[in-house]
Parts: sequence; C-alpha cells; structure tokens
Amino acid sequence: MKKTIQILSVVLLSVFVLASCSKDTSPSERDVFAGKYNGKISYDGQDKKVSTTTGAVTVLKVGNNYNFFFSDGIPDLTGVEFQKDGETMVSIGSSQTNYIRITASTLKILFLKNGNVWTADCTR
Repeated sequence: MKKTIQILSVVLLSVFVLASCSKDTSPSERDVFAGKYNGKISYDGQDKKVSTTTGAVTVLKVGNNYNFFFSDGIPDLTGVEFQKDGETMVSIGSSQTNYIRITASTLKILFLKNGNVWTADCTR
C-alpha cells in the first residue's frame, strides 16, 4: 500500500510539472527581442553623419529597459523603456519623432534626441 501511494504521488507530480510547462508562451513574454538585427541604419548628428544599408543593431535587455548598440560608429541608444502590444514591443512615449518598434524578426527606429536622429529598418 505504501509503495502504491509513492508511485501515485510521483505520477501526479509528473503530470503537474508537465502541465505547467506550457508551450503557448507568447514571444513578447520571452526575451526574443534581444539579438542582432541587420539592415539599413543611419545617424544624423551635429558632428557626424552615417548611413549604410549593411549595418547592424544589437539589442540587449537590461532589467526592464533595452539598449541599442549600432555598428559603423553610430552612438548607442540606452535605457529605452517599452510597453507590450501583442507580439510587438513599442517604446514608451512613442510619437512621430520618437518611435522604436521590435518584433521577433524586425526592428524599426526613428529616434530624435538633442538634435540627433537615429533610424533603422532591420530584420534578422
């Protein structure tokens, strides 16, 4: 009888563990947005102008914020906050002049700060 209770306990525990490991997790609930995106990037700053169709942006999540590290000597954007919108992350405070949109496969940026302009139209 004791052996039967042990076996039944193990089976019930196994069922509970397997049931809690759902594969229905939304990509926006995982950190699928971090990584390298390739494509057209540009920067128009007061002392530097860069534009390339073969650039890259590396996205890194730090805490609740995201950092964007650009190739080709373009200054980085750091500490950007996001809100979830379905399967997409959109930067908080988005407007016509400050907009960052990330999906699992695309990155779009139009960001103005202190007279400097960053743009990106990238995929991975």
